[in-house]
Amino acid sequence: MLTAITGINWGDEGKGRMVDLLSQSYDVVVRYQGGNNAGHTVINAQGKFVLNLLPSGILRPSLVNVMGSGMVIDPAHLLKETANLREKGVAVGPQNLKISDRAALCLPVHPLLDTLEEDRLAGSAQGSTRRGIAPAYADKYLRKVLRMGDLLELEAVKDRAQDYIHYKNLAVQQMYGGTPPTFDEIWAALNTWAEALAPYICDTGLYLEAAADAGKDILFEAQLGALRDIDFGIYPYCSSSHTVAAYAPIGAGVPGRRLDGSIGVTKAYSTCVGGGPFVTEFFGAEAETLRQAGGEFGAATGRPRRVGAFDVVASRYGCRLQGPTSIALTMLDVLSYRDEIPVCIAYEIDGEVTTAFPYGSRLERAKPVLKTFGGWKKDITGVRKKEDLPPEARAYVAFIEESLGCPISQVSVGPQREAYIPF
Repeated sequence: MLTAITGINWGDEGKGRMVDLLSQSYDVVVRYQGGNNAGHTVINAQGKFVLNLLPSGILRPSLVNVMGSGMVIDPAHLLKETANLREKGVAVGPQNLKISDRAALCLPVHPLLDTLEEDRLAGSAQGSTRRGIAPAYADKYLRKVLRMGDLLELEAVKDRAQDYIHYKNLAVQQMYGGTPPTFDEIWAALNTWAEALAPYICDTGLYLEAAADAGKDILFEAQLGALRDIDFGIYPYCSSSHTVAAYAPIGAGVPGRRLDGSIGVTKAYSTCVGGGPFVTEFFGAEAETLRQAGGEFGAATGRPRRVGAFDVVASRYGCRLQGPTSIALTMLDVLSYRDEIPVCIAYEIDGEVTTAFPYGSRLERAKPVLKTFGGWKKDITGVRKKEDLPPEARAYVAFIEESLGCPISQVSVGPQREAYIPF
């Protein structure tokens, strides 16, 4: 069985938590796109973990984890992340982690360029995490980037690497007036990374094909959400990769395979990190109360997340992009403090009401049309059966399920691995 777990909204939906929960039924977990520009937070008996690059299945010792060809990988960050896990007693080695030789390398010059561009944009910045993801993907499609497999034969690519770094440094110096890293500095780093990571780098496509042929169950883990997809998201306030489930086999390295299912993850309210239109956004005390209740701070950067009401229009659009066979609804417990819970059921744009997700400037002019539900005002973190939820909570979940036109299979009522309700 090949299944994708993807985000329905802007990211930060709780995908890592769901991968950690559901991966007990799988043999392999694969990250298929993105880099260390977002984080998956997982809380289990071992503690609290924030994973930026590693698949969330790394916390289950029986699983094999794959970093796919569609990723961009910062080796320095990866080595730091694996070291942090080992310090907490998590085993990370070639037996349970495999890195695609075709994944792109994110070099020190990439975050530098990312930062310089965001600084240039100033007040109109796009909300980048400044970790070099967009510049690395740009170089991939310019056919200039180095790839993980190049670490296995560094001397063979030294001339190309030298020309590449010269090319990047011209941009740093002549476009921005910055001070770039020297080739010698990057070459030394490449050699360090090669020594540390060579045992992990392989043709992960061959590995995954063999695993699928052997009947292994494979779980594909997405980063960010549908509304951050490079083609279908809120461009240009999006990521530089394909966050949709359809890309999972491609980014994993098995483009000839088809998914058997897809689980879409969405919160019981809306959150967003970074710039761009966010129709249901709360402000002031209302926003801060929800932010604190949900611990809404970016896992990768610690930035306060923007928060707002559940957005049916955006979520239905996200479902259309992801094609989920079921939905996991997360963080329902966070809303327990509210007397009333607003939900956005439509947008009003230039005096007209629409339920279709708009493009471009029309989205920026959209205002929410709200429907209000009664709150339940009870602690539900200990609930493990659907029938034990307060009637108001069941009604809220039922409305979301009906609005999205997709069955809800799990509802989380706390951050711990076991704090969920099967639906």
